[in-house]
Amino acid sequence: MKRIVFLCVIVFCVLSLSAQQDPQFRQNMFNKLANNPGYAGSTSGISTSVLHRSQWIGFDDNGAATSTQNFSIDTEVPILNGGVGLNIVKDNIASFSNLGIQASYAYRTQLGFGQIGMGMSIGMYQSGLNGGALRPSQGGDPVIPTGDVNGSKLDIGAGVYFNNQNMYIGFSSAHMTEPTIEWSDGQSFNLARHYFLISGYNYEINPLFSLHPSIYLKHDGATSQLDINTNLIYNNKMWSGLSYRINEGVIILAGMNINESLKFGVGYDVTIVNPMSNSFEFMLGYNFKVKTSKTISKYKNPRFL
Repeated sequence: MKRIVFLCVIVFCVLSLSAQQDPQFRQNMFNKLANNPGYAGSTSGISTSVLHRSQWIGFDDNGAATSTQNFSIDTEVPILNGGVGLNIVKDNIASFSNLGIQASYAYRTQLGFGQIGMGMSIGMYQSGLNGGALRPSQGGDPVIPTGDVNGSKLDIGAGVYFNNQNMYIGFSSAHMTEPTIEWSDGQSFNLARHYFLISGYNYEINPLFSLHPSIYLKHDGATSQLDINTNLIYNNKMWSGLSYRINEGVIILAGMNINESLKFGVGYDVTIVNPMSNSFEFMLGYNFKVKTSKTISKYKNPRFL
């Protein structure tokens, strides 16, 4: 009974908040395309990444009350003077689900001591609820759908991303038109415009160790979230670090480069506000080497920058 009540509370909270809040990954330094289309084509080859996040582990019968998956792929296209990318995010909170699919293009050019990408993304955002799975303790509530309801809308984003051999910085916006999604039962939800600021620096301590501090700031017009991250990298092969999310908790990070193309990482966060919301995250990335006649000089460390 407690689980049912809790899941119902989650759903009602989601109805008012989650349609306005994009999911946020702890290993945000490895999926920059998810929030900034200007990142597309900033590294050589075809870069792919897959992330999976589970939260409230053990609460739901299926293992986690919430789960989020992200897949992204991008590559440089010299004939287009830039890069293209595709980003897919699926977010499940109890019986509530969101799906975002975005195709990106970024125009890239040299700027001073690095290169800059100016990009846009266009795609679809879908939201839905499986009302039949809620099983409310008191039937007949007209607010709770008795079956599946969903709706979708065109979604647009834009971003600027600058990087060189040792640093990066980017600013972007998602849901720029603030689309309103109407469910098939008549309810509607507004997607608030989001703003993102990301930045990182690669500092070489000695030939074996380097330090990679970074920040991730998200603002939706009403609330803000800030992650302060630091990874210690050994021999450009293994890393471990910590991330602090202001007023929420600490995230433990670790991972390794299996070879020049393949890497994986994990993240586990311990929240200060609610211990039940601890989460686990897994990341897998692969870079396909592609030989092209480049028109833009590349400043890259594809493993971290």
